[in-house]
Amino acid sequence: MGKIRIRTEISGRVQGVCYRHFTQQSAGAHGVTGWVKNLGNGKVAALFEGEELAVTRVLNECRQGPPAAEVNHMEIVAEEFSGEFDSFTILR
Repeated sequence: MGKIRIRTEISGRVQGVCYRHFTQQSAGAHGVTGWVKNLGNGKVAALFEGEELAVTRVLNECRQGPPAAEVNHMEIVAEEFSGEFDSFTILR
């Protein structure tokens, strides 16, 4: 398995429920880099880079989210891996 890059937008009850912090913790636990941020339309956007299995695990955890979250939909787009990130950050 190689390295992949996935961009996603998550909709549902994902703001005000510690979703970004949850995503950062999950990515860090699996060695995935990138970022996560709230969008003005109530969704959360994220970009993940790393080993395919690790990114898949993070995406699966994000489908559940933290206890107070309710994920209704995840739009997932594969992009070309760039290796541009050293860590996983929360963007404001």
